[in-house]
Amino acid sequence: MSIETRPTVSIVDYGLGNLFSVKHACDYAGMEATITSAAEIILSTDAVILPGVGAFRDAMECLIRQDLVPVLKDVVRSEKPLLGICLGMQLLMTESQEFGITKGLGLLDGEVLRLETSFENGQHLKVPHVGWSPILISSNNANDQSNNPMFAGVPDGTDMYFVHSYFTKPMNRNVISSTTKYGAIEFCSSLVKDNIFGYQFHPERSGASGLRIYENLRSQLAPLKKD
Repeated sequence: MSIETRPTVSIVDYGLGNLFSVKHACDYAGMEATITSAAEIILSTDAVILPGVGAFRDAMECLIRQDLVPVLKDVVRSEKPLLGICLGMQLLMTESQEFGITKGLGLLDGEVLRLETSFENGQHLKVPHVGWSPILISSNNANDQSNNPMFAGVPDGTDMYFVHSYFTKPMNRNVISSTTKYGAIEFCSSLVKDNIFGYQFHPERSGASGLRIYENLRSQLAPLKKD
């Protein structure tokens, strides 16, 4: 008789993140999620999620202080899925302009820039961008879900929930898996490169469509079975 065990996920705890809502989403999708800052646990799980809410510089200081930067780079080298959410996605970049230039993890070439206030249909759009906005799935991903399996079953134009003042600008536009418009700005709202995935929106706060991303992660992780 075979017993199917749930795939394991580490949610990186470095002091800045909506950890429990991410854990609830993982539990809902059928994964065994652990909130942790321990390197041995992070490196032992099937996938890793890097959440984040707050300032880029503070986040990098926390990651450096807890010696988590080399751990996250080891995760990428291991070819396990690494998902960055909101600030976690921004941390994947080379650098951020928030409060001066701050070096990021450098897992992807690119920078983090501030959203500018603008007008749309006569309405003043404030920063931060808070609320529901549609994601426009890029042509690289729209017709080939194998290129971004996390978007399987997520239609183009789906509304997702955002809370942010900064956005990522990858150097290689081919890694952009969706964009979102906020007034005059069209920014990268998600990206994918090999085993690295990033979401500027909060999938765990985006209803059924956002939870589908967690379900897709679950389906990508081969079930582990014990006799």
